[in-house]
Amino acid sequence: MTLAEQFLALDSLLMRHRQYWQCTAFDFDTIPWPELQGILSELTDDQVSVLDNDQNQLYQLFSQHISQLDELAKLCELPSSAHSRAEYPFWISNGIKGRKFAQLQDFVSALPNTKQPVLEWCAGKGHLGRMLAFNGASNVHSIELQQSLCEQGQKSAQQQGLAMHFSQADVLKDDITQFFNTDMHAVALHACGGLHQAFMRQASLAKVQQISFSPCCYHLFTANEYRAMSEDANKSELNLTHRDLKLALQETVTAPSRLEKVRKTELEWRLGFDALRKSITGEQYYVSVPSVNKAIFSDSFKSFCAWAADKKALKLPQGTDYIKYLEVGVARKKITDRVELVRHVFRKAIEVWLVLDRALYLQQQGYQVSVKTFCEKQLTPRNILVLANVH
Repeated sequence: MTLAEQFLALDSLLMRHRQYWQCTAFDFDTIPWPELQGILSELTDDQVSVLDNDQNQLYQLFSQHISQLDELAKLCELPSSAHSRAEYPFWISNGIKGRKFAQLQDFVSALPNTKQPVLEWCAGKGHLGRMLAFNGASNVHSIELQQSLCEQGQKSAQQQGLAMHFSQADVLKDDITQFFNTDMHAVALHACGGLHQAFMRQASLAKVQQISFSPCCYHLFTANEYRAMSEDANKSELNLTHRDLKLALQETVTAPSRLEKVRKTELEWRLGFDALRKSITGEQYYVSVPSVNKAIFSDSFKSFCAWAADKKALKLPQGTDYIKYLEVGVARKKITDRVELVRHVFRKAIEVWLVLDRALYLQQQGYQVSVKTFCEKQLTPRNILVLANVH
């Protein structure tokens, strides 16, 4: 199956099932799909949590109730990059946390073995570039927004005798054409949304010989309405927004239980306050309140409501029954978790759709393109690698 055929089949299935994923879980007080009420109400909270961390189990559970999930699962399968993880001296990994270093090792091992000059996009301190320079790249040019990271990266490269230099640039505002030329390998690991799109556009315009990147956070630095890159995606009727693009990121590595407990409290309190707000304003839809330091969730629900009401310029009535609204929040969280569980059946499909849009765009620019995974999901769920080289 070609990338275009895979994309079109995925687009068709997503369109057919959009009622299950193109919605906002917080808007519902009850399960919105009658055909799924039975199976969702039977699940315990622990079962919901286990299912949410296993995409294959999700497909299996709902395949009896939602058609063509077997086909959807197959369309989301990507080949893995066959490579052995290269080892590096301790000084290369200095300052990089364990899981992040393993990601970098796998990413570098999956790249074509070339001694070409490297352009490292959204480089941070240049950890990726250092590994490529150590492996023999003739030189590495690292582009980074924060001057302090450029200086730290340059200092490390000089101390380690690596052929690297840094340029500070805002890649969404500055002239970036100067950074690209034909004879180079342009790389980007986990550059967000508009940042990797700018990278792709400029690299392909310059006919860079080799482009390798792993996309991340598809909604960041972009308009709310998704702007497709390829001709096929431009014909799609999915009309994705930031809400849908965030769904593509919902496959995560399991958080520590302490963080899970705080998240649970936060969601219950936010939904409880939302019920209180609706009772005062008469509004029907969920309205978010700003992010806040997690310490507030070790205080009381009443104090959280006072803070949230202040943020929404809302006067809380005397004698408010906070226990009642907290109970509403707890009950609504159960509904929200189960609605999200159904949406999460399609999270991988949305991500693969977005990645294929990028791959097809590069094909249109004359590149030979492959899409594969470069590491295990346990290291990072954002493990998709796009490799493109000029025919």
